[in-house]
Amino acid sequence: MKNKKFLTLILSSCMLMATGCSIITGNPNAITDILKGSGQGFGGQIPVQVVLNRNDEITNIIFGEHNESAGISDAALKSMPAQIIEHQSLMVDTVTGATFSSQGILLAVENALVSGGYDIEDFQDEIIYSTERTEQILDTDIVIVGAGGAGLTAAIEATQSGADVIVIEKMPFAGGNTIKATGGMNAAETTVQAEEGVPDTIETYINDTMKGGYQLNDIDLVTKLAEDSAEAIEWLADIDADLTQISFSGGATYSRIHQPTGGESVGPFLVKHLVEQAEELGIEIIYNTEATKILMNEDEAVGIVANSRNVDYTINADAVILATGGFGANEEMYASYRPELEGFVTTNHSGATGDGIIMAQEVGAGLIDIEQIQIHPTVNQKTSIMVTEGVRGDGGILVNKYGERFINEMETRDVVSAAEIAQDGGYAYVIFDEFLREHLGATATYINSGIAVKGESIEELAQKISVDSESLSNTLAEWNKAVAEQKDEEFGRKTAMENDLSTPPYYAIKVSPGVHHTMGGISINTEAEVLNEEEEPIEGLFAAGEVVGGIHGGNRLGGNAVADIVVFGRIAGQSAVEYIEK
Repeated sequence: MKNKKFLTLILSSCMLMATGCSIITGNPNAITDILKGSGQGFGGQIPVQVVLNRNDEITNIIFGEHNESAGISDAALKSMPAQIIEHQSLMVDTVTGATFSSQGILLAVENALVSGGYDIEDFQDEIIYSTERTEQILDTDIVIVGAGGAGLTAAIEATQSGADVIVIEKMPFAGGNTIKATGGMNAAETTVQAEEGVPDTIETYINDTMKGGYQLNDIDLVTKLAEDSAEAIEWLADIDADLTQISFSGGATYSRIHQPTGGESVGPFLVKHLVEQAEELGIEIIYNTEATKILMNEDEAVGIVANSRNVDYTINADAVILATGGFGANEEMYASYRPELEGFVTTNHSGATGDGIIMAQEVGAGLIDIEQIQIHPTVNQKTSIMVTEGVRGDGGILVNKYGERFINEMETRDVVSAAEIAQDGGYAYVIFDEFLREHLGATATYINSGIAVKGESIEELAQKISVDSESLSNTLAEWNKAVAEQKDEEFGRKTAMENDLSTPPYYAIKVSPGVHHTMGGISINTEAEVLNEEEEPIEGLFAAGEVVGGIHGGNRLGGNAVADIVVFGRIAGQSAVEYIEK
């Protein structure tokens, strides 16, 4: 078990230094050790205090301040300590989708135990989980598959309209890809734009989206997206998810991307408020449960089959909404449509494997634009962390290994990605300064996770990233001149030129393209009804979010994914309610 000599020293230190350790000799549950440790998580070190009793049993695990991603890491932070304490073992399962956080927690607890002289093998007993299965039959008005942004929005909308709703989520947490969104939400003719004097229009929004998608988009879906976008912003405000800051994004004519005040990452912000609203409304969300089949009564969707670790569910419903996301985390699937993308990292959460598309196909749904897969230009290859377009939208630039700009950074994602791939080494650095860091809250993730390199001067930054100092200095000088004169003679950048890069310290993040968004998917109409291969609605079946195709065409503009999930999530919820009331 434990090194008793080391224990004596620890206890003596506790008594002499009053560190908070306590000894009560007559009580087997009394605290005898409070040990500290830390482990590398997704956003940096995760500090813990591990509390043990006289029987050398772990009785509590307390987390210190950390920078793990809100929402994504919550399931691991809540469930893993309980499992470790229940089984007195570190051999617990990691939480799907929160692998880095899970591993950081396990390492932190292990380091704490080792620091206290414990034999770590005493806490590595194999855990045998029950394999017994039970069957459960549930009945509801509407079943929604997926608790990401679209699914939660649909659930809230349907519940507010009086429907009974059950949501199935295969991950241990809500959010899907939405929780990883860092930029914002596009919307036109909003109150925020009016207050800022931005002359954006619905027509301009439509034109920008069609142009960005190379005119492959379904014009009816794009029109609906744009027309309902401002109302969607107001709907979010009604649940306290205010997006009151606007900025530029690639492919937009005007400042259109709406963000939380302070530039906080939009995804965790929205998911937090959507989950809170769902809980307030009493919406049932069943986590760790994967839908495998849509139940049909002749040509009508009437429920789903789903499975958790120990339960087989049959959920009967009057309507089914698919909100399972895309397939950006399924390399076999996306490489089958685009072989040249094999081996690319992905920004997607691990649950984005195309389940909804496959299930929909099995009941006759048609697909559209399925081969249209977007790569994002600014992805850190070691961590798969995507650097938001907001960095470039607030004045950041891209430089190659020689410290030189090579593209108008505000071009569409596919154009910037192609330019990066063409550079020597196939990578670039995102460069920003202290002013931008303070202005854009999303940068905290890059700094806390260690992917952002910091230099107190341009010269120091250049040295740290092995870029020629004179070249980088000249590049920033030219950029600052372009901002001052509002004229980028070298690459013709005309937007996002309000801020220069002149406030030290300076930051750089090494990036390359990664698979980001699957534009293709299930075919729907403007009422979010799933269409069959003859473009006729499948009764009782609706879909919204990245599981759907047709909206983004051949390239998605930044900010349109969040607009898509809120606009069409609301429509799916409304349409499902109208359907069951017929």
